[in-house]
Amino acid sequence: MILDTIYLLPLARIAIDLDLLDAIAKGKTSLKLEDITVSLISIFELQAKAAKLMVPAEFVVKATNAIFNAFKVEPFYKPEIIKVSYELKKLIPDYIDCVIVATAIMLKENLITEDSLILANAEAIKKEYGVNVLSFKDVVK
Repeated sequence: MILDTIYLLPLARIAIDLDLLDAIAKGKTSLKLEDITVSLISIFELQAKAAKLMVPAEFVVKATNAIFNAFKVEPFYKPEIIKVSYELKKLIPDYIDCVIVATAIMLKENLITEDSLILANAEAIKKEYGVNVLSFKDVVK
C-alpha cells in the first residue's frame, strides 16, 4: 500500500482529521506498518508543509527518521515513475501527486489518499493502470 503524504503529517505533529497511522496502531484496519511504502517525494512534501506551518525543525527531523525506519521509501527518480507521472498530468495537475500515483502504479500497489482530484480519477486510474485508489474510510473499520 502506498500512502499519500497527508497520512505522514502527524509524525511531524501536524494535526489531521484522519490519522491512518494511529488507526493502524490501534488495530482499526487490516493494514500493517510493514506493508506500507511511501514515495521519497512525500518526505520532501512533508518538510515543505511543515516549514510553511513553522513546525520546529526537530519535529520534522524526528518524523523523517521515523518514516525511514518504519516504511519502505521508494525513490521518485526511477525512469518508469517519471514516464507514468508525465502521463498522469492529463488527469492530475499537481506534479507531486502525479509522482505519488505513478509510484503506486509502478509498484502495482494500491494507493490511499484523501486528495479529491486523485479520488475523482480513481476509476480512470484503475482502468488504465490496474491500481485501486482508496481513502481512509475504505480501509478503516
